[in-house]
Amino acid sequence: MKAEYKSETMDPSGFVVLADFVPSIIQEIRYHSSYNFIGERIDGYEDPCALITKEAARALKSASAELIVQGYRLKVFDAYRPVCAVKQFVLWGIEDQDIRMKPYFYPELEKQELFSKGYIAKNSSHSRGSAVDLTLVDMKTGKEVDMGSPFDLFSEASHPDYKGITEEQFENRMLLQRVMVRNGFDTLFCEWWHFCLHNEPYPETYFEFPVSIEYLRK
Repeated sequence: MKAEYKSETMDPSGFVVLADFVPSIIQEIRYHSSYNFIGERIDGYEDPCALITKEAARALKSASAELIVQGYRLKVFDAYRPVCAVKQFVLWGIEDQDIRMKPYFYPELEKQELFSKGYIAKNSSHSRGSAVDLTLVDMKTGKEVDMGSPFDLFSEASHPDYKGITEEQFENRMLLQRVMVRNGFDTLFCEWWHFCLHNEPYPETYFEFPVSIEYLRK
């Protein structure tokens, strides 16, 4: 069950700090904290910031501008994810018996099902640098928009087309989806928060460098 990658590199030259391109974006980088499905900071997350390819950053800038006109800001939970982080996810799923975060992130599933049902990938699009996990924040209230399930809840309730939520919650998901798709992103069948740039610049490459502003700019 070893994760295999077509090409791995430490070269960050095609990447930018997302906040430099989209100053209005709010960041809560969950894998830099212990509030995630594993329960500890994830390998490779040295700074609590979002890094992303230049092309995806430009597309997000356009999406953000469109949403601000409608009264919303984007809030990002994750963007570029190093290969070492994905390898940690895989090892945790196979070997680690720790299920301390199960009640919060995967209450209905066993750990191994997170892979078979598509919630965690052994080769993550995030490691190619053009995927992002995000939601909307209402500019009037300063609060996250109600999407019917929280980020990283691994459940059918998080599928974008899930109908067991209110009409308002479903429309909130569709608003985010419409804007992201219109600006060049593809959706994921099982996570309303996940989008990947359709014309991603590195479709065959998985990056290993850390989530570190210093590393990116040196």
